[in-house]
Amino acid sequence: MVLDLASGTGDFCRELSKHGLIPLSIDFSFGMLAADTSGSPRTQADALSLPVHDAAVDGVSCGFALRNFVDLPRFFAEIARVTKRGGRVALLDVSVPTNPLVRLGNSVYFGKVVPRIGALLSDGAAYRYLPRSVSYLPDPDQLCRMLTDAGFVDVSHRQLSGGLTQLLSASRV
Repeated sequence: MVLDLASGTGDFCRELSKHGLIPLSIDFSFGMLAADTSGSPRTQADALSLPVHDAAVDGVSCGFALRNFVDLPRFFAEIARVTKRGGRVALLDVSVPTNPLVRLGNSVYFGKVVPRIGALLSDGAAYRYLPRSVSYLPDPDQLCRMLTDAGFVDVSHRQLSGGLTQLLSASRV
C-alpha cells in the first residue's frame, strides 16, 4: 500500500498500479479528488494529519506539492509516522536548475511565459503564484537533512530533466 499525497487527478496512482502497488489517492482538495480518474481508492485529507495508523503503509509518493507545505519538517515527520520500517518515500517537485543557461531559459519560460498562458486559459493568479512557489523550497542539502531528522535513511536527492525537477527518496528506519 502506497499513499499518493496531493494526488491531484491520480497520475501517480496509475503509475503505481502499473508496477503492482496498491495506491491510495489522498488530496486536500475535493475538486482534485473528483477529477481523479485512476480508479484508486481516494480520500480527502490534510497531509499534515493523515487518517492512517502508525507504520501502516509501505511507501509514500508526492508529486509537485512540497513547495505548497509551509512546515516541511512537520510533513516529513507525518510521512515518517505512517511509513513502515524499510518503507520508501519518493517526493518529486520542481527545482531551480544549476546550469546557468538552463536556469536562464527556465526563468524566462516558467517566470514569464507560463503565467501569461495560464492567465489566458485559466486562473491567472494561480499561474503567477507557481514560479514564486519554487523559491519557498529549501536547498537540496536542507531537504535531505529534514528527511534524515524525521527518521529516514538512505536519503538521496537527484536533479532530473536538466535540473528542472528534483527527486527526493529515502527509506524509513
